[in-house]
Amino acid sequence: MIFDPFFFPYPSRRRVVYAGNGMVATSQYLAAQAGLDILKKGGNAIDAAVATAACLTVVEPTSNGIGGDAFAIIWHQGKLYGLNASGPAPKSISWQLVRELGYREMPKLGWLPVTVPGTPSAWATLHRTFGSISFSEILKPAINYAERGFPVSSVVSRQWEIAFKRYAASKDESLQSWFSTFAPFRKVPEPGEIWKLPQQAETLQLIADSRAEAFYRGALAEKIASFSQKNGGYLKREDLDEYSPEWVEPIKINYRGYDLWEIPPNGQGLITLMALNILNGFKFLSKDDPQTYHLQIEAMKLAFSVGKEVITDPKEMRVRVEELLTPNYAEKQRRLIGEEAFSPSSTKPLQGGTVYLATADNQGNVVSYIQSNYTGFGSGIVIPGTGIALQNRGNTFSLNPQDANCLKPGKKTYHTIIPGFLTREKEVAAFGVMGAYMQPQGQLQVISNILDFKLNPQAALDAPRWQWIEEKKVKVEQLFPHFMAERLVRKGHQIEMELSSASFGKGQIIWRDSQGVLLGATDPRADGMVAAW
Repeated sequence: MIFDPFFFPYPSRRRVVYAGNGMVATSQYLAAQAGLDILKKGGNAIDAAVATAACLTVVEPTSNGIGGDAFAIIWHQGKLYGLNASGPAPKSISWQLVRELGYREMPKLGWLPVTVPGTPSAWATLHRTFGSISFSEILKPAINYAERGFPVSSVVSRQWEIAFKRYAASKDESLQSWFSTFAPFRKVPEPGEIWKLPQQAETLQLIADSRAEAFYRGALAEKIASFSQKNGGYLKREDLDEYSPEWVEPIKINYRGYDLWEIPPNGQGLITLMALNILNGFKFLSKDDPQTYHLQIEAMKLAFSVGKEVITDPKEMRVRVEELLTPNYAEKQRRLIGEEAFSPSSTKPLQGGTVYLATADNQGNVVSYIQSNYTGFGSGIVIPGTGIALQNRGNTFSLNPQDANCLKPGKKTYHTIIPGFLTREKEVAAFGVMGAYMQPQGQLQVISNILDFKLNPQAALDAPRWQWIEEKKVKVEQLFPHFMAERLVRKGHQIEMELSSASFGKGQIIWRDSQGVLLGATDPRADGMVAAW
């Protein structure tokens, strides 16, 4: 029998998953089970996170890849660690060069937005620091799926088709390598179709054997640099050779009695913290009160307005993060919120492609991890014979030298992907919501659902979402209460209802309660699952 995977006549009802030995939650079920298999073989939560992340580059290549970036927050033996594995712009590119080529803003496709990939280094660094079983064993599930094939899931199939149309509409000849790898015969896989990525299997094996050294200083680095040089790219061997990820101290605020943690800039987690710090001064009467949504939307606008002005490579930041998270600063921002919607000055948020995962083990370790190629497969540049799709993260750079985030050689750009973490005494939780500039908005709504309105993690993810677009324009999901939308219109918001939930983020949560029981939830907007034992 042939089923339509996109026919949903009734709202899906998922339940919180409970477990005691281990758990993996992510946006694709094969990857989640791969991570769980590693836990059952004696690996810890960090091993499982790396295995899941590697597997996601195979079974969900529409949102991430080997040529992308990654961030992680790790709870290990009672201490929190942050890893920034985002890469800088190549040393041979600058805003002046891009302007001379006729651009007024950074393009999305081709070589110009390509930055140094950090994902393979994230895997190797996490494993080297915290891993408990061999790196080769951890990457084996991803290699097997790439080599032997896997049935393509429904949402991934749809995203593949969207990417195909986007690249097909481009006249950039450098994108032909994408078609050779991901759309041979000029077609993309249907839901349930078995798909193989043998070249990516070979690449993953090289990464496994060399602990990622081949990607930065070996055979893969040579292929990347050579293809870049032959095709007018800017990424060189020295850019790869000199790269390493950075351990960073997570930043936090306290919200409703819980410490909420994010990776510091160049990530946009600062926006989530600023918005929730503003909301700290309000008491919500009910989730069904239009004033609740009004205050959340306005706080998010204010946080984005500041964040888009200041967030960039931390070495280039013009203000101190600590100053933006003080109670006094939050109070000043809070006073700007009135009864009517206002129009801030901010860049229009964009849609992106990202995967998020959370893992936990029976030793108390919990990981919040996220990786991305930015918009879908990324730049459209695929290194021939490797399956490495290069990200287009440099698209977020500005070409205005007055802007904090202006493109410079060797500089890291404003980054949208943000893993989140909550702690309070014996309780810890890893969470994240994918989707470019939807990420802070999704995190705010999910955290508020849990801490303000006491929704369980699954209900917090299921709840209909809003998404601020620009000025007073706000999109809402189809199941968003109509009466609420009408009341927001009365407050001056320009509400648009979307038929598709694709741009409203896809989240995961693993919560370890004070008794050590694991609670897992996964977003119904993706192909994900919670794998547990």
